[in-house]
Amino acid sequence: MRVDRLLFFLRFAKSRALAQAIVRKGHCRLNGERLRRVSTEITPGDVLTLPRGDAVTVIRIQALPPRRGPATEARCYYHELDENGQSALAADDNRRTEGIHRP
Repeated sequence: MRVDRLLFFLRFAKSRALAQAIVRKGHCRLNGERLRRVSTEITPGDVLTLPRGDAVTVIRIQALPPRRGPATEARCYYHELDENGQSALAADDNRRTEGIHRP
């Protein structure tokens, strides 16, 4: 399944056009590598890193959804790996906001 379609089906984007814009801007990573094409194929077991407001969300795809259903159904198709924001990227963001500034 294409990454833009997956982001739309899993409700990380309100439309496929917005999902394509997220990928084209270089904000998504697939298994640690920056996504360059919206047509990149996603398979179960892949790890996606996505922007979500001011936070970063890391998910593992468990299965591919057949449609864009309700949010509760969409959550069954992925597992959030960093539920508490404790990834290295999130921790780096926290250090910046804890008062460590440039001289």
